[in-house]
Amino acid sequence: MKSKYSSIKCANYFHIYDELFKKYKNKKITFVEIGIFSGGSLFMWRNYFGKNARIIGIDLNPVSKRFEKYGFEIFIGDQSSEHFWKNFYKTVGKVDIVLDDGGHTNFQQIVTINQSIPMIKNGGKMVVEDVHTSFIKQNWYNPSKFSFINYSKKIIEDINTRFPNIKNFNFSLKNYIYKIEFFESIVSFDINRKLCKKNKFVENQKKSIKPIEYRNNIDKKSFLFKLKKYLKLRTNFTYPIFLINSFKLKKYFK
Repeated sequence: MKSKYSSIKCANYFHIYDELFKKYKNKKITFVEIGIFSGGSLFMWRNYFGKNARIIGIDLNPVSKRFEKYGFEIFIGDQSSEHFWKNFYKTVGKVDIVLDDGGHTNFQQIVTINQSIPMIKNGGKMVVEDVHTSFIKQNWYNPSKFSFINYSKKIIEDINTRFPNIKNFNFSLKNYIYKIEFFESIVSFDINRKLCKKNKFVENQKKSIKPIEYRNNIDKKSFLFKLKKYLKLRTNFTYPIFLINSFKLKKYFK
């Protein structure tokens, strides 16, 4: 509201911004905002982060260059262009935070995070807002198999391949992304290469009580138990239990 120029933000975003960004206040950081509209948010970020922050704006509209007179760095370019990003980071170097408030299409959002995440410093963040477009049909052509939200779900699988013996993805960001946070309309990726280690088992080699596995025990009153007893089976009957429980779980996925 203090900004001289126009800005439009969703009301629910401000608490999320503060939760994500408060540790960077009054620090010497490089903050990049994609999509600066009429420039009002640039002044908001300067006011929020403090005078030590380097604030960079990216937009398609050449008129946005006018905000350089206020001390902001403005780059004109297409966020869906890998060529643009390579030149941008070659000029700017690594950054601390990238906030994507650009065109909001699947292609723009996915290209942007793939080009930007490797160029974010450890301890930094890649934040994508207005991801509700992944659920809107008109103009956004979603829901889609290739929506940004579905790509974010793929990244959840991707970072879990750091656990032993899980199949890897050919196209991966798991060596950069330590943590993902999902909010209404916002997805945040925490970048920390040092914490993106291949997982391993650690055993303390202490005395074991040789615990019995109860996880797959069958209820003695159930039909499965009676069937097992009738057939004189020694197996734990785990697959039928899995199928039955999968059917029961369907209600949670509707």
